[in-house]
Amino acid sequence: MNLCVLGAQWGDEGKGKIVDLLTPQFDIVARYQGGHNAGHTVYVDGRKFVLHLIPSGILHPGVICIIGNGVVVDPRALFDEVDELAAHGIDVAGRLLVSDKAHVILPYHRELEVLAEARRGERKIGTTSRGIGPAYEDKIGRRGVRIGDLADQSPDGTLASAVRENVAARNHAVGDAAMQWEQVLADLRKVWPRLEPLVADTSLYLYKAMACGQRVMFEGAQGTLLDIDHGTYPFVTSSNAVAGGAATGLGIGPRSIQSVLGVAKAYATRVGEGPFPTELTGAMGERLRETGQEYGASTGRPRRCGWYDAVAVRYAVRVNGLDALAITKLDVLDGLDDLQICTAYRLGGKEIAELPADTAQLAACEPVYETIAGWRQPTRGVTRFAELPREAQRYIRRLEEISGVPAAIVSTGSDRGHTIVRDDSIAAEWFGARVPVK
Repeated sequence: MNLCVLGAQWGDEGKGKIVDLLTPQFDIVARYQGGHNAGHTVYVDGRKFVLHLIPSGILHPGVICIIGNGVVVDPRALFDEVDELAAHGIDVAGRLLVSDKAHVILPYHRELEVLAEARRGERKIGTTSRGIGPAYEDKIGRRGVRIGDLADQSPDGTLASAVRENVAARNHAVGDAAMQWEQVLADLRKVWPRLEPLVADTSLYLYKAMACGQRVMFEGAQGTLLDIDHGTYPFVTSSNAVAGGAATGLGIGPRSIQSVLGVAKAYATRVGEGPFPTELTGAMGERLRETGQEYGASTGRPRRCGWYDAVAVRYAVRVNGLDALAITKLDVLDGLDDLQICTAYRLGGKEIAELPADTAQLAACEPVYETIAGWRQPTRGVTRFAELPREAQRYIRRLEEISGVPAAIVSTGSDRGHTIVRDDSIAAEWFGARVPVK
């Protein structure tokens, strides 16, 4: 069956490892939204790979990887990633396709994002300042440049006109005329010869592949609570990270998404601004950060850390139609005497079980915690659920109960093999009724 893998929290849940683990069971891995603000980290044989644009399945020979129309692409960042993979002996030739309908991140997008963040002051979003938001703004404003437009080499064609008008708008917004549209256009035309062999109608490619029975994994970036429509607005990303985004971001019918897996840490983290009900600001927060190495893969920024928030995850279960969870970083909790699980919020003296849409209300929520015993034995590298400490088993089962879906996969370390696959769960269908080779 085709599978969508996405974040069930505020991003950084460990999607890269889970996609990498599942990839051998699929023919195609297709990324459907976001840009190089994503940072999917994968460890293979002690080597660390951080993928920003290219799907995590690229590390497996013979697997086709697709960057869909819902992604915004900085060609230079894409080439840097291709070159970095090549330096590690991974050739993407013939295996990487980029949608001709994907929008291009241009130099003025980065400048405009920095300017917008500065103007927000205390209300800043905490973006990566890589031009993602302004590129999506141009897309929705119907003035964007698409990958396929770069084929236009005529001096007065659509590409030249769009660049000229957008650079003029940038110069007006910034208040200077330092950027020359002719130079921007010339730089774009330089990237096209290298980009052209990768460009395809990826919607059609996926349609034909699925018609022939090929299995596709749809890879999301960021997380449900950063979704532009369903996240903690306005402290969100600029695209639809939820499962529905896979259909629009790849040009496939919704029935093509046959199963949905949400990835969630055994605790919670958030990067940037915005409400975070279970945030820990003291010694425990620092302990989670350092033990879990909670620093952004794209920016290096320290992540805010807190206890597992079942209210938020239940929300992700609902809006994505999750079939199961992959719980990651269980080993980070090793050695703690007690763990806290947020089961509800308290707002204005009342206990509530659902995520408020109003950001100010969410910021005012106090978590209602349930205490559960921790464990002293190490879980790192454990590959069978029965071999986990009893307290760790109890913790996972409690997360399943209060989140509303089973934990089909449990990650016990950063390496590919540090994983428990529950072969009595829906994961058996993804793996063809067999546990993956370690």
